[in-house]
Amino acid sequence: MALLETTGLTARYGDFQALFGVDIALNQGETIAIIGANGAGKTTLMRSISGVLASEPEAVLFDGEKIGALPAPDIVARGIAMVPEGRKLFASLSVEENLLIGRYGRAVEGHWNLDTVYDLFPILRERRANPGTALSGGQQQMVAIGRALMSNPRVLLCDEISLGLAPVVIRDIYAAFPRIREAGASIVVVEQDIGQALKVADRVYCMMEGRITLTGAPATLTRETIHAAYFGH
Repeated sequence: MALLETTGLTARYGDFQALFGVDIALNQGETIAIIGANGAGKTTLMRSISGVLASEPEAVLFDGEKIGALPAPDIVARGIAMVPEGRKLFASLSVEENLLIGRYGRAVEGHWNLDTVYDLFPILRERRANPGTALSGGQQQMVAIGRALMSNPRVLLCDEISLGLAPVVIRDIYAAFPRIREAGASIVVVEQDIGQALKVADRVYCMMEGRITLTGAPATLTRETIHAAYFGH
């Protein structure tokens, strides 16, 4: 049984339907990538899984439990944490205070605490007293990831974590993924950068206009099939 799965997941913003029967599955210890152009429905999928958007109870299953209708705090409490697009740090809080926010709602013992997050991203230890939003974009992204890890999640949702960052910074952030997996988290990565997604994922799902158009292991997907699934031609 998959650790996390969606079955026939739909989502709407008022009269606008954003997702049409989306089926994905994440197994324990796995990393999956969700790719697709702007407006494909990737962020809406993350919002639905994380409880920001409510759906039918049975449309999202976590460890066999129907969680589709649960609010976001209950999703976090069960062990699903999201690194949101745009980082969403608290401007009035220091780096360390932003990290500690991640403990609220799920204060469970596990691998991740301030020391282990600082070991993962050493620059944050140096900047721990700085305002979170005074850091560079890459360092802010490290804070956002560290904040999510502080809840010791079983599933980590990463929404567009490379957006707007320099390639060298993206490389450093993704270099942390093996350690995150070793510590017990399964990962869902939403990524516009197809090459980056193929490097880190065990399986890839491509979305277009609110639907899954392709899925498979990176080694089985050709450039042509990805292009067709991504752009529809």
